[in-house]
Amino acid sequence: MFEKILSRSEFYNAFFGPRRPEPGTIFLRQKRVYILPTRPGLAFAMALSLMLIGSINYNLSLGYILTFLLASMALVAILHTFRNLVHLHITPGRVEPVFAGETAWFELFVENRAGYDRASISLWHEGKTRQCDLASGCGTTVSVPIAAKQRGWLAPGRITVDTRFPVGLLRAWSYIQPDMRCLVYPKPDDALLPLPQASAGAGEKRVAGGGSDDFAGLRPYQASDSPRHIHWKAAARGQGLQTKVFSGRAAAELWLDWNLLPANLDLETKLSRLTRWALLADQDGLRYGLRLPGLELAPDAGEAHRLACLRELALYEL
Repeated sequence: MFEKILSRSEFYNAFFGPRRPEPGTIFLRQKRVYILPTRPGLAFAMALSLMLIGSINYNLSLGYILTFLLASMALVAILHTFRNLVHLHITPGRVEPVFAGETAWFELFVENRAGYDRASISLWHEGKTRQCDLASGCGTTVSVPIAAKQRGWLAPGRITVDTRFPVGLLRAWSYIQPDMRCLVYPKPDDALLPLPQASAGAGEKRVAGGGSDDFAGLRPYQASDSPRHIHWKAAARGQGLQTKVFSGRAAAELWLDWNLLPANLDLETKLSRLTRWALLADQDGLRYGLRLPGLELAPDAGEAHRLACLRELALYEL
């Protein structure tokens, strides 16, 4: 018996269509906009019914006038609530990559191409609502927050667009599922772990690292720094812990190697630790490479290399 009962998702799929991403601009035509009374609307309808019964029982002419006047206002509200939502154009925008555990912000461009203003348009997902007003012939960008719970690709799923304008007696709504996705990186390990030791290379390029040839400057102290590189005189003067940075010819080619991790760690913990190492290496301006089972990225530096490493870690074995 219970197997025949439709779940909520199956109910939506049966009555509102399957959950498939919609490419390009989404147009809210009349057939996909639904409207029903709200709780205040149902209470208003009940009050009108009581007023009508009382007017009939006591033959009150003014009661008839007031009842039908309020009923006509409710009918006009149906038209305006439906008109406030129908024929909107919604276009997917940008979404920046995030780390697992953070919030991804999906940008949607909501456009009003009609010749009248629209008010109190809401977009919500999993209880989080964003609202906007649209002038005639104008549009605005609305960012919908969605929790990124795990690494990999995150799709926004079904987003509800609704309105209760103008009097709140009725709610018009529609479902959209824009064809967009966000890349979620593994959450960096919280432990303050040192980076793997750099292996000396044969290159002649001078890079900033832990060499001892020429003094290159100071940077804020990190837990992975060697105590012998700390600027103790600055610390004694109350300037905080700072680390001496040297430049040398010993090529600081750093390998973030899967095999350097403890064997007792699970997959997600290993990826989290490699993510943290990649961020620390990029922060220190080091040349580093990434080794995963079946994958190797040659040592390099810069933002493009950091993003490439994070992408491989996010999509590993997915």
